[in-house]
Amino acid sequence: MRRRILIVGCGDVAQRAIPWLAVRFKVLALTRDAGACDRLRQLGAHPVLADLDDRKSLHRLAGIAHAVMHFAPPPPSGAGDPRTARLLAALATRRSLPQQLIYISTTGVYGDCQGAWIDETRPARPMSARAQRRVDAETRLRRFGVRNCVRVGILRAPGIYAADRLPWERLRRGDPILADEDDVHTNHIHAEDLARIACAALFRAQGGRVWNTVDETRMKMGEYFEFAADRLGLPCPPRLAREALSARLSPMALSFMSESRQISNVRLTRELRVRLRYPSVREGYAAALAAQPVLDGTAAA
Repeated sequence: MRRRILIVGCGDVAQRAIPWLAVRFKVLALTRDAGACDRLRQLGAHPVLADLDDRKSLHRLAGIAHAVMHFAPPPPSGAGDPRTARLLAALATRRSLPQQLIYISTTGVYGDCQGAWIDETRPARPMSARAQRRVDAETRLRRFGVRNCVRVGILRAPGIYAADRLPWERLRRGDPILADEDDVHTNHIHAEDLARIACAALFRAQGGRVWNTVDETRMKMGEYFEFAADRLGLPCPPRLAREALSARLSPMALSFMSESRQISNVRLTRELRVRLRYPSVREGYAAALAAQPVLDGTAAA
């Protein structure tokens, strides 16, 4: 019998991973959108209609997979992640538990590190509600793993980008960026590399471990948007002091500009042994623009 992989959360990263996985495993893809089933079948997956927000729909998940790849985000509000709680409850309703579970979390769990270099030994100190929800999910997953002898691996990802996830609209709007003296360090990973890392984790991840899935980009946020503007042929955004900028941007946008950290990926390269296809945003942008020389971002957010 082929090993069965259940993917929960079939967005961009999952859809990049499915074709590689489908050659090696039977891939079951959880989706709540019946309209997405044809696309998932084309990629090589077997759709499973269920909804993490509907506990009753999850009963069919018990015992169906040897491993679970959990890519679904928490709800947009609340202090915890009831979606992860419902998923784990459904998986645990039979004796046949998955042997392994890989979860994509966020580097936002570290909170503001004031620009310091950090690695996975840094304690989680989330500052935003969305990061607190991720910590809740991580905690639930780790406890589930210890209690049930399931190997749980956690991938903490920063800002994810790809050819269709470039900041066209933000730059066209002319949203300001922080003045250099107020600027914050930022981190990145290409969606294709994140998908490849998640697949590698199925083979190489040890239970209970965390990996920072970041590339080698070393830029502050303002420098990144100036780089993006230059590559995309758009005007550089204006730089404003933090106080002035707070009147121009949404609270969510401001929250990303309130945390500064430089994140090491040494554990990723040593333990998961993934060679990044796009080691920095320079290679990622070059590949995107070379593949689509007339790319104008009209469909990109």
